[in-house]
Amino acid sequence: MVIATGLLLPVVIALGVGIGEMPISLETTVQAVTNRLGWTQHELSRIQESVIWDYRLSRSLAAACCGAGLALCGAILQSLLRNPLAEPYVLGISAGASTGAVCVMLLGLGAGAVTLSAGAFAGALAAFLFVVMLASGARGGTERTILAGVAASQLFNALTAYIVATSANAEQARSVMFWLLGSFAGVRWSDVSLVAIVVVGGLGICLRYARSLDAFAFGEDAAASLGVPVRRVRLVLFAVTALMTAMMVSMVGSIGFVGLVIPHAARFLVGPGHMRLLPACAVIGASFMVLADIVSRIILPQQVLPIGVVTALVGVPFFAVILYRGGRRG
Repeated sequence: MVIATGLLLPVVIALGVGIGEMPISLETTVQAVTNRLGWTQHELSRIQESVIWDYRLSRSLAAACCGAGLALCGAILQSLLRNPLAEPYVLGISAGASTGAVCVMLLGLGAGAVTLSAGAFAGALAAFLFVVMLASGARGGTERTILAGVAASQLFNALTAYIVATSANAEQARSVMFWLLGSFAGVRWSDVSLVAIVVVGGLGICLRYARSLDAFAFGEDAAASLGVPVRRVRLVLFAVTALMTAMMVSMVGSIGFVGLVIPHAARFLVGPGHMRLLPACAVIGASFMVLADIVSRIILPQQVLPIGVVTALVGVPFFAVILYRGGRRG
């Protein structure tokens, strides 16, 4: 199933390149790509070649990497916290990363020595520590962790809004608020390379701890009795989750609900074993995000909808279903 889904991913990316205001055939797409790679010399218009290579292909690949990374983050957090609602957006980690990125962008925090990604990583860690402290003060529990995440999300969203309102002019405020809702419009090939390295590296580390994550399904005490170094595994995987979230937020803004929906779909298809679940999350998340990006570009004539709006339209009903089913079990 994972292999079949992985084989569909190139098809979805080809759709992402071909569909738009300027329809482009698959043959032309392949010719433009092989031309840029230096393998062929087909005669194509410079506009077509530029649209394919510089805009749509880089955008689709960035969407695929972000979808894979967010789905992985959701799967890891749901396993570590043993809560089906856990994901970076719900836990406030995305909101913290947004605040860190906005501090660098508008306040000039770090005087140019701190990059947008580093600022987002610091914000993500701050939000995560806030959630841990708040949940610990409330005597833990996975439900309380989710509530602490909701509080963190509200706090950091309010901080971001305050910084934008007091430090940005009208044009900056408009562009920042659009970016915060999620946008692949400004993605370049250098961004694609960076996020691909982070996501592939994150997947490799998570697979390294796949057996430990399986043990976490029985609780931390059971995992420790099976020889899992619980504190070290949690620290490493939370840091990887924060890093991947920060990288994606600094590049495309805060995109919610991908980390919530995709792990559940992947578990339904391949089961709960993390050695198969994590690759499945990566390929399904990648395909989902490319399709969501296509919808965001074609749903309104002459306009591009923020990607976060599309994922929320899918994710919120899914969130409600999980809450309803959880309530019935309780």
